[in-house]
Amino acid sequence: MNFKDINTDVFYKINGLGKELPVLGVPMIIIANYTLYFLIIAVIFYFLKGPQNRLMVISSLLLVGLAILLGRVAGMFHSNNQPFAELPNVNQLIEKAVDNSFPSDHTMIFFAICFSFFLFKKPGRYLWMALACLVGLSRIWVGVHYPGDVLVGALLAMLSALFLYVIVSKMKFVNRKKQIELPTTNVTDF
Repeated sequence: MNFKDINTDVFYKINGLGKELPVLGVPMIIIANYTLYFLIIAVIFYFLKGPQNRLMVISSLLLVGLAILLGRVAGMFHSNNQPFAELPNVNQLIEKAVDNSFPSDHTMIFFAICFSFFLFKKPGRYLWMALACLVGLSRIWVGVHYPGDVLVGALLAMLSALFLYVIVSKMKFVNRKKQIELPTTNVTDF
């Protein structure tokens, strides 16, 4: 069995849950389509909360850009349309234009920001990561991404976040009244 077969098989298993558990259809549609607005509100809230949070927000927005850029490069080497455009019997729950779905932009955005919250050791950081995973899962559930699209999107975002976090954590930022240092992260913290 090759990667494409595994990707398709896992897609059908997750997407098929929508037919087996139709009661979860509306929540998954909301998560897949509208959770991005919640994330934007959270980013604004953190930004307004204080200087160390501003550094985290600016870092997370920079790494969204970096992850999207890496995603575009990855998309040059591999391309596939959305599952609903390529496969029969897809339980497509939302409308989406047909284009290269590799890697998932939604997943990259969520993992970039939520993993940044995780690295900066914000309260609820495991909930942020759970939300990012749920968004990735919802994109498969509603029929617009393959698991490989979501997995690569998450990996690109987390690698971008680690790269940027290591660079930023080595710097010291001076506030008017005090010096702000980022929390240090060890491999054992994960």
